[in-house]
Amino acid sequence: MTKTLLVVWHSNTGGARAMAEAAATAAAEQGVRVRLLHAGDAAPDLVLQADGYIFATPETLAAIAGPMKDFFDRCYYPVLGRIEGRPYAAMVCAGSDGSSAARQIARIATGWRLREAAQPLIVCTRAQTPEAILAPKTIAAEALARCAELGATLAAGMEIGAF
Repeated sequence: MTKTLLVVWHSNTGGARAMAEAAATAAAEQGVRVRLLHAGDAAPDLVLQADGYIFATPETLAAIAGPMKDFFDRCYYPVLGRIEGRPYAAMVCAGSDGSSAARQIARIATGWRLREAAQPLIVCTRAQTPEAILAPKTIAAEALARCAELGATLAAGMEIGAF
């Protein structure tokens, strides 16, 4: 039976989206079914149908972006008690640090009772001025390769039953 990986992302400037797409593409190459969805389009029924998850978000004011928080809030009660132990990984596109957003996802995943399959992947763009923060982001090839590796690793682990 083919496993399903749900990749939920939000991006204001394209960085987190590119990260999610790299992970999703590599995961699909491992033979799992991949659903790549913007946070606004991800619903509880799709969370329930998935066997594992990748969450990709920009860090906004030392937290996950509002649309990602909305996704987690909307889905919490409908999936509570029904997805325990499923694997997840987190990716954060940050201007400087990203660790606060990664910790926030980990706390949410604990509440959802998910199992962390990999350390959070944080890509730092060094965007510090208003202009740089709002500018479209191009993620370096090396960072996209790390995103792809995360997606492939999670998918392979799901396929062999390691997660």
